[in-house]
Order: sequence, then C-alpha cells, then structure tokens
Amino acid sequence: MDSVGVAAAAPDAGPGPAWQSKCPWGAPSTTSISCSLADVMSEQLAKELQLEEENAAFPEVVAAAEGPFITGENIDTSSDLMLAQMLQMEFDKEYDAQLRREEKKINGDSKVSISFENYRKVHPYDSDSSEDEVDWQDTRHDPYRADKPTTTPRRGFIGKGKDITTKHDEVVCGRKNTARMENFAPEFQVGDGIGMDLKLSNQVFNALKQHAYSEERRSARLHEKKEHSTAEKAVDPKTRLLLYKMVNSGMLETITGCISTGKESVVFHAYGGNATEDKVIPPECAIKVFKTTLNEFKNRDKYIKDDYRFKDRFSKLNPRKIIRMWAEKEMHNLTRMQNAGIPCPQVVILKKHVLVMSFIGQDQVPAPKLKDVTLSSEDMKKAYYQILNMMQQLYRECNLVHADLSEYNMLWHDGKVWLIDVSQSVEPTHPHGLEFLFRDCRNVSQFFQKGGVAEALNERELFNAVSGLNITADNEVDFQAEIEALEKMNEDHVQNHGKKLSTFSSEGDPPIYDE
Repeated sequence: MDSVGVAAAAPDAGPGPAWQSKCPWGAPSTTSISCSLADVMSEQLAKELQLEEENAAFPEVVAAAEGPFITGENIDTSSDLMLAQMLQMEFDKEYDAQLRREEKKINGDSKVSISFENYRKVHPYDSDSSEDEVDWQDTRHDPYRADKPTTTPRRGFIGKGKDITTKHDEVVCGRKNTARMENFAPEFQVGDGIGMDLKLSNQVFNALKQHAYSEERRSARLHEKKEHSTAEKAVDPKTRLLLYKMVNSGMLETITGCISTGKESVVFHAYGGNATEDKVIPPECAIKVFKTTLNEFKNRDKYIKDDYRFKDRFSKLNPRKIIRMWAEKEMHNLTRMQNAGIPCPQVVILKKHVLVMSFIGQDQVPAPKLKDVTLSSEDMKKAYYQILNMMQQLYRECNLVHADLSEYNMLWHDGKVWLIDVSQSVEPTHPHGLEFLFRDCRNVSQFFQKGGVAEALNERELFNAVSGLNITADNEVDFQAEIEALEKMNEDHVQNHGKKLSTFSSEGDPPIYDE
C-alpha cells in the first residue's frame, strides 16, 4: 500500500468506534471516502458524531432536553409528539423560573419565608434551583422537637431512684415553653432559636405570655380608636362618607382643608356649591366635625343632660347619640342667635355630627380671634359695648347663656365681634345656668380691663346688667352664694311644677337630616 492510500484511509477510520474492527491493522470492511482537513476539524461534524454515539448508547434519553430550543439543525422535528414534549418542558421551566422570582420578591430578607415548591411543574432535580433555596420550614423537621421524643407516662414520671424525671423537670418544661412561644401573635417577635437548645423557665414564659396578650389588646384598642373616632385633624370612615356625599350632591364644591382644631371638634374650610330652592349656600362654608371620642371633653354631658330641651333624649350609655345631640344643640342655638340679629355663623345643614355653617373670614383665611388681634382704644371700647349688648340679647331675647364666653370664642371681622362655639350654651333655667353666666362675665370683664377699657364693669356689675337681677353682695363669695340659692329655688320650682316655659319660639330651626 502506498503512502497516499494510507493517508486517505487514516482519517476515514477515525470516526468509527475502535471495538468494531477485530484487528486494528486489518483492511476496512467498507470503502473509505476521502475528505478534507477542514471537514475533520469542523465543530458541526463533531456534534453530529457525539449525538450519534449518545443515541446509540442511550436511546431512551431525549437529547433535546439538554440542547438548545427547537432548531432545524440538530433536532428531528418530524414527530408531533416530540415537539409537544419539548414545548411543554420549556413552558414548565419558564413557569418555575417565574415562581422562584415571586418567592424572592415576597420573602426578601425576612427570616420567615414562603415556598411555592408544591406548585412547580418540574421536579427539583430537573430545575435549576439549588438546595440552599429550600428553607427548613418547607420540610417536616421541627428544630424545637427532639429527634426521639420522650413521652411522659400517665403516672407523671419516668426512671427510678435518683434518675427519676417528672413532668415538672426544669429542662423538659424549658423546652416546652420555648416551643409554646410559636403560639404567640404574629406581630409579637420572639426571635429565631434554630440550632440552640433554649430553655425558658416558667416565670419568664408567663411574663412573655402576659406581655404578648397585653400588646395584642393594646393594638386592638388603637385600631378600634383609629377606625371609630375622629382624631386630630382627621375623620373616621363614617364621617368621611358624609363629607363625600355632600360634595357629590353638589352642596359643596370642594373641601380645602383644616382651619381649626379644638377639644370638642375639628373645623374644615369648604367652597359652597349650587343653591337649592329652599336653601341658600354661602360661597365659603365652615364644616364643624364633632369628635366622637369623649376622652378629650368628658364633662360635656353636664351641659346637655340638665338642658330641658334634650333631657328626655339624653343617654349616657351611648356616646354617639350624645355627640349628635351636641351638634343639634349648637344648630338650634345658632338659629336663635341669628333670628335675634346677633352676629354669628349661619347654619346651612346638619347631618349627624357634621354641622355646615357660613365661613367667617375671606379667601380661606379665617377671621382672627379677639385675643390675637391688636385693636385701638376706640375699637376696643366699641367691641366691649357690642359684647355687652350681645350678652343682653342672648340672655333676654334668645333665652340663652353662652357658658364659655371668652376672647377665644369671639372673632373680629368687618369691624365687629362675632360669637362662635355655642354648642355648650344653655338656658337660664339650667341648674347651673347662672353660674355659667357669672363665669362668662368674669372672663369678659378681665379681658377688657386688661385691654385698657376704663368703662369696663367688674364681673358682679356685668352680671346684674346682663341678667337684670339686683344682687347686692359686698364680696364675690356672698355673690356666688346668692346665685346658688337662686338656682336652687329655680330647680325646686321646676321639679314641683314641671318644665318652665320659655318665651322663645323655636319654629325657625332648619331641618335635621339623619341618614
């Protein structure tokens, strides 16, 4: 054989397996086909030869599982079953990858994690997930439970003599207490004791248990207070719904924000909407939302339970009803003052504990309180006589006592004084009506005397001027004693002869809408 023939036969013998020829120096059974060196070094030819060997050795393994997705170069796509299996496997892999991304997104850096292993399509050995991603909570192993749990017999102990162990053993109880901490509320963080043989004594466990229950109750109270009460500069869902209905009905155009907060209510500014046939809505309105919590103004019941207009409807056991009556009380008092010509906010509508009134101010800026404004001596004197006239009108024409009159509840707007906050106002026949009037006279007298008004009367002279009574007492103690005696006589008269009739007619009050 010449050298050319050997050179041509050598590369042709390479692709065949070595065990197929009995003698390596024997002649080949098939005729050799000559090929170039570029074909021998081709990567495509190497892949085809490798696939042929794998198909011959492992005919049951699908080669497409490890190769790329469907291509016409290395996969036989003539079988529909093969295509369906390949498509399903690729879909399952994408689905599992999406599940792993969701797990990572939800768990984050939390020690407590969730797993979607039960929802995966491909088994763990077929997926790309590693064993490190499987949390210990996905297994059935409990780190707090012993590998071989020892059961306590009915007699309550095991062992004999010095090796006896009862159910009250310190080690056994400590481990049980550690395991019981898992029953605490989820928001009570007990830590992670995996890998540590923790033993909590009964004293420590009972203290933690009591603290967990206290925190759970406190959290529930805070949540209930937030949902069912009007907090500072905020409203509860029921109040928010009332405000939404006012805006949706067209009564109010928009609610701009909070302008004042007090111990009993929160006041918001709003722009008026479209007027109706029986109701005139001012361009700017003030929405007074009475707080539904009694913890900030607990003594409000004394102003309403003895008021003969609301005494029969008073119920101390229902705070919601008290608050509605409180708002209704201010509406009626404002209506009386408006009919008497006293400068005060005009009532628009009342819905439950939300009272809509006209806004005293301009362009969302409320009128300043009398304590915050600096007046000249002439304006201060003018304001004093105006307040004196209003107190007399309030007592004689409206048959009311303000009961909280001070420089904090008087506004200065358009060169005159406006009275606000009359929800606590009572009639003079109230058991404490004269006491409230004397307190108002003291506040007014002290304010204007400090303001430099020389004509300002003292509290006793102002009381007689407003009430028309002629109480001649030399000191304040005797003066208050006579006031209490008059109140006692009036109370006895009311109890013996029924309610004292008022000369004022309340036919002009606006309607109450209670949805």
